[in-house]
Amino acid sequence: MEDFALVLNAGSSSLKFCVYRRPEEQTWGLEARGQIEGIGTSPHFTVKDGTGVKVADQALAASVRDGDGAIDVLAGWLRQQYGGARVRGVGHRVVHGGPNFAGPVAVTPQVLDELRRLVPLAPLHQPHNLAAIDAVTARLPEVPQVACFDTSFHRGQPEVATVVPLPRDLCRDGVQRYGFHGLSYEYVASVLPTVAPEIAAGRVIVAHLGSGASLCALRGGRSVDSTLSFTALDGLCMGTRPGALDPGVVLYLFQTLGLSPKEVESVLYKKSGLLGISGISNDMRDLLGNTAASAQLAVDYFVYQAAKQIGAMAGALGGVDGLVFTAGIGENSAEIRARICAACAWLGVDLDAGANESRQTRITRPESRVSAWVVPTNEELMIARHTGRLLGLAANA
Repeated sequence: MEDFALVLNAGSSSLKFCVYRRPEEQTWGLEARGQIEGIGTSPHFTVKDGTGVKVADQALAASVRDGDGAIDVLAGWLRQQYGGARVRGVGHRVVHGGPNFAGPVAVTPQVLDELRRLVPLAPLHQPHNLAAIDAVTARLPEVPQVACFDTSFHRGQPEVATVVPLPRDLCRDGVQRYGFHGLSYEYVASVLPTVAPEIAAGRVIVAHLGSGASLCALRGGRSVDSTLSFTALDGLCMGTRPGALDPGVVLYLFQTLGLSPKEVESVLYKKSGLLGISGISNDMRDLLGNTAASAQLAVDYFVYQAAKQIGAMAGALGGVDGLVFTAGIGENSAEIRARICAACAWLGVDLDAGANESRQTRITRPESRVSAWVVPTNEELMIARHTGRLLGLAANA
């Protein structure tokens, strides 16, 4: 195998990775994609090659308790699989870039110091993203690393879309609306000219619907607004996060119920959203198959908020030409797509039920005034592209 680049997306209980090879024509191609999930409980290691064929599937020892242990497992598999091939660079998903990182950056100690100061703004993700960088540094200190931010794609939005209406002196140090899921939106915007050329240059709302969920308003392939804000708590209802919430509720948790800051953080990041409403699960698949009233209410609320915020994004754009579904729920749940499209019929969305059920790329009728599409996202490829370009490893990815 030729030299390769590694892409890492580290979470609290999982480590997702991709291996991209560098063939002679200087373009990166997918060699393998995998993950270690259940870290700290029942860790399991799976890998598929670039064609989707499973090449590894095994339970791991319970001693893989954290991300550092998961990196050890991955490093051992890479040595066994690719022998003397050289790691040319490692690209990382980092959720929050704060006010100072408007694009991918090479990792330095100074960069890490600044990113650690952003941990309170993304406590569910940032610590694990940075721990993976530290783990690679300890094992491969000579290999350059690149941090790619979920906030970067939204930089350049109009000020009216980024301002937070608090006293200006409180906002001086970076209190603003950032938006997230930027790597996903950037990838979708990059492929729209190929998969949906009739809307690519127009007004498009992309719905990234998964355990984390948000919307992004695109005009000419550039972000002009999004539902996520200063942190990844705003906007749509998510698996365990509430989405838009009256700040008075948070004051009530502190002042009346007497919860501590850590308890409130846990409520907002880990116990709310679909899980909070249903009391059953944070997984949309579980809820769609459950007849309990609370499960159905959670699904109804998810659809209601998505449709409501699509209306808001259409207002920000001054109209809409296309609606794009992506991410886990958006790509895989025909029922959720159908319900959201039905709620958006007033905008001119006329769903083709057969196309939706078979997950065709375009899922609306030819005469639909607003077209709807299913476009699989690929954040890892976006990271590989940025890593290759920033490190001078390939002309393109």
